[in-house]
Order: sequence, then structure tokens, then C-alpha cells
Amino acid sequence: MKQLISVLLCATLATPLVAQDADDLTPSGTPAPIRSVKLIEAGGAASQVQRVFFGKIAALETVDLSFEVGGRMVMFDAQEGQFLQEGVQIAALDPVPFERAVQRAEVQLTQAERDFERSQTLAKSNAVSTAQAQDTETARDLARIALSEAREALDHATLIAPFRALVASRLTPNYANVAPGQAIVRLHDMSEVRVEIDVPEQMFQMYSNAADVEFTGTSPLFAGGVPLELREFNAETQSIGQSYRVTLALPSDRVTPKLIPGASMSVTARIAAGDDTATTLPPSAVVMADDQARVMVYTPDETGEQGQVSWVNVDVSSNTGTDIIATGLEPGTLVVGAGTQLLREGDTVRPFNGLSIE
Repeated sequence: MKQLISVLLCATLATPLVAQDADDLTPSGTPAPIRSVKLIEAGGAASQVQRVFFGKIAALETVDLSFEVGGRMVMFDAQEGQFLQEGVQIAALDPVPFERAVQRAEVQLTQAERDFERSQTLAKSNAVSTAQAQDTETARDLARIALSEAREALDHATLIAPFRALVASRLTPNYANVAPGQAIVRLHDMSEVRVEIDVPEQMFQMYSNAADVEFTGTSPLFAGGVPLELREFNAETQSIGQSYRVTLALPSDRVTPKLIPGASMSVTARIAAGDDTATTLPPSAVVMADDQARVMVYTPDETGEQGQVSWVNVDVSSNTGTDIIATGLEPGTLVVGAGTQLLREGDTVRPFNGLSIE
């Protein structure tokens, strides 16, 4: 009798172990904790292809300014690294020779006008020929042109900043004799600050429509991201890397004096998917079964702290070879991002919210 009671007691104690699935138990026989999974929400940011590029600040233009006339430079007020406003005087030549040239041209014009008036009076009385009268008229016109050129040379003896500029370098010392066209100072046109990035050929051809690309710049000089606007691109690839140079522009209200050419800036390009149901997923989230791609979606229960997973068939494609674009998922669907090989249809899991240290 005692032996029968012992057998029944052992059978009763063993019943929970038989009912519990072996995969849901730890090696010690205790129930395994609920698995946590990383979830990706379909739609929204997940439906965008994102790439980060190294950007470099560049000026709108970089030019070497020079005088159109030659002479001795007596004023040069431009320090390297200094910002200059448009219209500010940068350098000047000795004006005395040019002022004398203007005075000489004025005197010559006065004499030519007197000669012309005299010849006109004599031509009416046939004292001089018509040809001589015409020569004096030509001399008067040439004197007027000479005076205009002398005044223009005097104006060109002063070098003015043609735009809001940053002085890159001084190319000629002060008090030096300069020739026409000799470079005096190199200026960066900072009326619009630009950012240059190199885009690989494959991505450039794939997303040639600029309306589909959103550019955002990040830098320690800004609290957050700065929207960038596409300006132009170089139609020739770089000799190394087979990439295209793309030029972007910063908003004028976000430009600071600390943004100088050559400074670095990270540029993030986001390309919206063409389909509203398209979602960019890592390869670990997609499983192929019988020539059909499928993903595991998560459905939370009433508490929201856990839920069940199930398989859903999707259509997949890849433009980059690294990320997979899945279509057929409703926006807001939660997809298991990794570890699907450890799960089965109907398993209970909980979202992974990061590691915690107690």
C-alpha cells in the first residue's frame, strides 16, 4: 500500500514538468523568462533610407582681387581671417599721378574745344578747309575720351570689397609697386555659406531627383540639425572614388562667423521610400521560406508590456545591398528586428527597452 501511494505521489509531482514545453524551461527545470526582442516600427523614419556624409564648409566663390591700373600701393587695410562688409575699401594706390593725369586731360580737352570752335568759325568764311575743321572735331572727341579714361583710372586706384568677404590671404605687401592685374588679396565670398559632399556614383544615379532627398547638417556650432538646400553638383566624377561633388547651402539666418571654409560638418541625407507601406529593415529581420520573404510582427496584449509574435509575408527589394526595403506592412506595425530564428509562431515576448543596471 505504501508503495502505491509513493508511485501516485511521484506521478502527481511530475505532471507540471510533462505539461511544460522543454524549450520553455531552463537547464535547471525552472520556467524560462520571457524573451525580449528589438522592435522596428513600420513607416515613418523606418521608411527612409539614410546616409551620412563628411561635409566641408566652402565659400560661394574664392577670388583674387587686383588693380586695373599700376602704381605704388600706399594703403592696404585687410588682415587675414578678417570679415569685410560689401563696399569697404581694402587697398589704394598713390592717387597723385592719377589726379595729375585727370588735370592734364581736362586742360587738353579745353584746348581741343577752343580749336574746334575757331575752326568752325573759319570754315564758315572759307578761311580753312572742311577737312581741317573735321580734324579739330576729331581731336576734341579724342580729348573727351582721354579725360574719361583718366577719371576711370583714378577710380580704379581704389580696391573695394565687392561682397561680404573673408580675407583668405594677403598676396602683396603694402607700399609695393604693383602692375595692372597683379593679385593683391584673396577673398572668400561669404554672402552664402555652402557645404560640399562627395556622393558615390551608385547613390547619385539612384536618387537623382533632388526633391526626394532631405539634407540635414550637424556641427558642434549648432544645437541641432540645420536644413540644407541643394544648389549644384559637379557633372564630372572625382578621379578617386568615382563620386560626384554635391554643393549644398546653409540658411542665411544660421550662418555664424565661426563657419569658415575648410571646417567640417556631418551631412545626413534621407531619401523617402516611394511606397507609403515601404519599410527599411536590416537583413536580420527578413527570413526566406519557400521563395517567399516574411517577417515576424509583434502584437501587444492589453497591458502593453508583452505580446505575441506571428509571421507575415512581405515583398522585398534592395537598392544598396545592405538594407532591405519591405512592402506590404501597415504603418505602425511592429517588426522583430533580430533573433527571429529563436522564436516561433505565437510565442510571447516583450519589447527590448535597453539594458538596465541595478
